[in-house]
Amino acid sequence: MRLASLGSGSKGNGTLVWAGDCLVLVDCGFSAKEAERRLAERGLGGDDLGAILVTHEHGDHIRGVGALARRHRIPVYSTFGTARAVAGKAADLHRCDWHEVRPGRSFQIGALAVMPVTVPHDAREPCQYRFSWRQREVGVLTDLGSVTPHVLQAYAECDALVLECNHEPELLANGPYPPSLKRRVGGQLGHLSNQQAAALLAQCNVDRLQHLVLSHLSEQNNTPDHALWEIHQVMEQGRERIQVASQTDGFDWLDVS
Repeated sequence: MRLASLGSGSKGNGTLVWAGDCLVLVDCGFSAKEAERRLAERGLGGDDLGAILVTHEHGDHIRGVGALARRHRIPVYSTFGTARAVAGKAADLHRCDWHEVRPGRSFQIGALAVMPVTVPHDAREPCQYRFSWRQREVGVLTDLGSVTPHVLQAYAECDALVLECNHEPELLANGPYPPSLKRRVGGQLGHLSNQQAAALLAQCNVDRLQHLVLSHLSEQNNTPDHALWEIHQVMEQGRERIQVASQTDGFDWLDVS
């Protein structure tokens, strides 16, 4: 099992998960042309994708999904609420091979088992995903404003985890965002702070983690050093397992054995 990223942040997101002969892309927040360029940097093309899974309708996650899927005839998976939220808009999934996912109900894409997980975020029907293959578990968990018991249960036992560390509260409070946006980002339906991410990890089996990727860092309200400092407080051992995804480069392939 392998995972990589095309980019992570408010300007666009896309995470690749590969198991056996099944390759899926979680979100495509870039234009189709830009996504193809980034895929090519990983030695891939749109025709290599077996599916695109969408977490929610915000532009940095869905912008290029429809165009990329139609161009390469890639099946698209999302909740009904997410598909409905973009109907008639630029990111419309019209004429895509669309499949509805229901949070809490696992489904298969090839040999890959996929579990959609409901998360608290200010979107129509958002979810994140956990992937299973040959007793290995990979979690993608971003774009949520708080950690519920349901989220904790879903992600407590992972072999690799892509985890949101969106902002440092002090930097957010003193940063350039208007007050309304600061309240949204820091609210219960916004994005995880470094401290919230660390608190989640403190309740997870971190000894099992082969890889932890801190992701969706705000370029205005966070830094890799701030995020790593908080996470290191709960993962004092094996810090070499931790890395930070970037907006420009994402992260390169990580093997989960």
